Amino acid sequence: MKNTSNKQARDKLIFALDAASLDEALSWIELLSGHVGMFKVGKELFTAVGPKIVECIRERNQRVFLDLKFHDIPNTVARAAESAVKLGVDMFNVHASGGSKMIQETVKAVQTLAAKNGQVKPIVLAVTVLTSLNDADLQEIGFAKSTNAQVLHLARLAKAAGADGVVASPQDIVELRAELGENFILVTPGIRGPQDVLKDDQKRTLSAQDAVKLGTDYIVVGRPIRTAADPLAVCRDIVQEIAAGMAAG
Repeated sequence: MKNTSNKQARDKLIFALDAASLDEALSWIELLSGHVGMFKVGKELFTAVGPKIVECIRERNQRVFLDLKFHDIPNTVARAAESAVKLGVDMFNVHASGGSKMIQETVKAVQTLAAKNGQVKPIVLAVTVLTSLNDADLQEIGFAKSTNAQVLHLARLAKAAGADGVVASPQDIVELRAELGENFILVTPGIRGPQDVLKDDQKRTLSAQDAVKLGTDYIVVGRPIRTAADPLAVCRDIVQEIAAGMAAG
């Protein structure tokens, strides 16, 4: 049995800060600072508020995952990544389906700018297959591979291109760990527990405890916390689940 501190468990919890306004976002930041390891800023909030939200989070000495899933020609994504470095984010992502050259140029641009500015290089993640998609969805889009096979294919591509890790369903953790090793970072959204009765668009889910036990580095949780009557209590429960998963892993 491993000894796990509350901080070690909390650091693995990323809260999806999917708010519609700055005031709403700030209220969540005030409530959850010190109870989660990182705040994820996605398209909804960043489009509504802009870079200011990243500054607000960093002013409170909290960590930021910029979840904008960059996917464009290599030069455009590399320049966007440089802007993310300048914002001081701790982690950001691109779509692995953008290809090797896009990832390689992004990683190189990030390394160069961070070194020039004397910054710690942010973690560069590649998104494999969204957790809202299953085999039928991939067939509709035109992919021949199954969801799991497509995830593994894109994860191998991302690692070879220099990405630090991937975003993938918790149901892919075991094979990703076996294929890509212990040092490749895994971030898993789609975390749901047996007590969650949410009817949402997540299709490939797992509990926090199981995801951590299987070897994920970070879990992303949004709606189970945001929609709870007592969000802090849910946060504490999830951190305890993470600690249990770490101890058993």
